[in-house]
Amino acid sequence: MGQSVSAAKLRNRRDWNHRQRSKPKSTALICPMQAEETEELERNNTDGSSDFISDLPDECLACIFQSLSPADRKRCSLVCRRWLLIEGQSRHRISLNAQSDLQPLIPSIFSRFDAVTKLALKCDRRSVSIGDEALVLISERCRNLTRLKLRACRDLTDAGMLAFAKNCKGLKKLSCGSCAFGAKGMNAVLDNCPALEELSVKRLRGITDGAAAEPIGPGVAAAALKTICLKELYNGQCFGPLIIGAKNLKSLKLFRCSGDWDKLFPLIVERVAGMVEVHMERIQVSDVGLAAISNCSNLEILHLVKTPECTNAGLGAVAEKCNLLRKLHIDGWKANRIGDQGLIAVAKSCPNLQELVLIGVNPTKLSLEMLASNCPNLERLALCGSDTVGDAEISCIAVKCIALKKLCIKNCPVSDHGMEALASGCPNLVKVKVKKCRGVTSEGADWLRATRGSLVVNLDINLDMGEHLDASASDGGAQDNGIEFPPMVGSQIGASSIASSSTGRSTSFKLLGLMSGRSFVACTLRRLASSSRS
Repeated sequence: MGQSVSAAKLRNRRDWNHRQRSKPKSTALICPMQAEETEELERNNTDGSSDFISDLPDECLACIFQSLSPADRKRCSLVCRRWLLIEGQSRHRISLNAQSDLQPLIPSIFSRFDAVTKLALKCDRRSVSIGDEALVLISERCRNLTRLKLRACRDLTDAGMLAFAKNCKGLKKLSCGSCAFGAKGMNAVLDNCPALEELSVKRLRGITDGAAAEPIGPGVAAAALKTICLKELYNGQCFGPLIIGAKNLKSLKLFRCSGDWDKLFPLIVERVAGMVEVHMERIQVSDVGLAAISNCSNLEILHLVKTPECTNAGLGAVAEKCNLLRKLHIDGWKANRIGDQGLIAVAKSCPNLQELVLIGVNPTKLSLEMLASNCPNLERLALCGSDTVGDAEISCIAVKCIALKKLCIKNCPVSDHGMEALASGCPNLVKVKVKKCRGVTSEGADWLRATRGSLVVNLDINLDMGEHLDASASDGGAQDNGIEFPPMVGSQIGASSIASSSTGRSTSFKLLGLMSGRSFVACTLRRLASSSRS
């Protein structure tokens, strides 16, 4: 009885598999399988076992591949010719080593990956990069390209960028760093890519310094641009016409760009009043520039990093008119030009403040209490390198900051008493990071963890004062101010804490020396402990 039922189920499954295989295959993405592969699959199914994966349409396989990591996608492409074809034609993002020997491989690469829309071309600084001919060849095969990242492609010229821009008019995002083309190449992109929304430029070597610099922009791309990021440019102000012409600009980021920006900001804001985000780091700007920025009434994010000419007056002007401010990062560079007065102005006028990072600023209990009382949505707070933030200020934060979820305290005169205050305050607190605070001990941190079991407490009591506070922007751009919000990463020692070098050898030696030093110390401590027990 049981055998007859099983046999009936097997026949039904075979009939269903036969009907599924007899259905016409989808050819929306790729060509049909070759005949020999189809015959092989049919032979594999004659024994009664079901190969449901082979019955999946190409579109479903493509969706599955897109959910995998790059390494897993590579492994899947080795399974069979069908998977190799689908994986290649469903891959939209690739990154290539852009050395000069890449050029002869371009036809074969982009024959397989013919649906690429996001491309990164990165070359080692000590190697010879691809030239104009290779870039033009890529642009002819990737006419649907929407994102392009160029790193250290020093052999690209203005002519190559012009030819590329004419072939890839749908480009939406361009990021270039350490390249050698100049203003003509940049203008070629702006004149031929009307859909360009994001532009990031770092160390563009071909831009002429001084009054003879050719202006960049606005071009047809200015109408669509929403984000402009300029880093380490000798004459970043030659992008002035582009910034002024970008009427729909939402985010402007300026890092270490020379020139007097006080003269340019009034012209920018006169034409571009809808900016939501402004980052300024190590540029020549004062309260005059901040007064102009204050006319951007929709401003929500402001970063002032190492701009010593900005004072309480400028910050107060921004706070008075920009009532929608949500995130404020200030690195005062120990200049004491911004303090209680500016922070109180923020507290009075910016009730929507959610994130506040203060580095090298000396707030007191007066301004902190005002911020806590008037900003009920304050969820993330970082206080770093402040001489005035002690136990009293932490106690004030614990009592007043009801919505606070994440707190970072670094190099401040805080002790275990401040940790005790946090144990009974800030009911929504999730994470606390304490670093280089001499008065906070591991016992105090352990007690705080034990008292509030759900609270994550990261303590780093390393007192090596050789490491100075730095809020400079990173090349990655994700967390440009050295404060990790969100999430607040726990204290850990790794390669990220070692300064990067242009040569991998020196970095490796530093890492090796650091690890061997730790091993030696650990071994010595173990020997001392064992000798004391004996």
